[in-house]
Amino acid sequence: MRIAMVSAQASPLVESTAQGAHVAELCAGLSASRYEVVVYTRRADPESPDEVRTAEGYDVVHVPAGPAHELSEKALVEHLADFATFLAERWRLRPPDVVHAHHWTSGLVSLIGGHRLQVPVVHCCHGAGEAHVEQRSDAETLIARRAAWITATNSEEATRLWRSGARRTQVSVLPSGVDSALFTPDGPADVHDGRVRVVVAGELDPAEGSAAIGAVLSTMDHVELVDAAAVPRGDRPAVLRSADVAVCAPATEAYGTAALEVMACGVPVVATAVGALNDVVLPDVTGLLLPPHDGRRLARSLRSLLADETLGEQFSIAGRDRVLSRYSRRRLAREALAVYERVATPRRGRAGRVC
Repeated sequence: MRIAMVSAQASPLVESTAQGAHVAELCAGLSASRYEVVVYTRRADPESPDEVRTAEGYDVVHVPAGPAHELSEKALVEHLADFATFLAERWRLRPPDVVHAHHWTSGLVSLIGGHRLQVPVVHCCHGAGEAHVEQRSDAETLIARRAAWITATNSEEATRLWRSGARRTQVSVLPSGVDSALFTPDGPADVHDGRVRVVVAGELDPAEGSAAIGAVLSTMDHVELVDAAAVPRGDRPAVLRSADVAVCAPATEAYGTAALEVMACGVPVVATAVGALNDVVLPDVTGLLLPPHDGRRLARSLRSLLADETLGEQFSIAGRDRVLSRYSRRRLAREALAVYERVATPRRGRAGRVC
């Protein structure tokens, strides 16, 4: 099967974007299963080559649509026609069996670019984005009607889609995955001075999360706070392994990637029940899952978990098992392929699985 991924705004080669990381993990899993995967993303750097073959085996095509620098979602709208034209010309010569579009801008150009060839489009919404972009509402309505299938990154998002009119029989949850070979309990840990280490994974809710961390630091001696989000991805496993406990307390969370990395490294996690974290963290099984915007309870739970080594060890083991069973690249690739095979129109003479 030939799979086209369209991620107009977020390149899988840029690790700092959550959407790009989601696309990268999915493509890596599909490529490991020996399927042909090509990602189309807008050229945002004049030095970027036209095409790149990644170490994981999938290709990235940099589409010339607009100036070769970063653009806001609103500014990108002016260049979507160029992006769609590029896709139409490219696919006319070598059409994919299925397109998986990521975010509404990608969904729109995929539907237009693949219209004449009637290529089925699977669409992933990727959360809220820039709500003030006036074209977005109409575009999302069109995409919901025309897409062959819609994937959501978490159950909360799937429910929102159903309530907004998407057909329940054509919406499924396809979460973000994690590289469980990179993020593992085994391996070097960051050397530190022996104080209790609390690692903040991902963004903190500025209203309550930061206050809760401050409360813990002010009432416990010999506690060190480390922000893992500021650490490059390749160095992050060592930092996470050095943690006694990790905190995931964002205001919103579409992917749950930070918590998955923590759990994959066998570190007990305290998280707030927002977005994808409701799916990722099983309450009192793989970690503590708390109501959002309750800084006092978050602080109490952190202190409690730091004082209970047995519970922390239980969360460590169960968290790693949860990642391997539900969020591995292999499983997510298998779930994506089940959707693709359901919507793809067989084309005689096409290459199938690459052996």
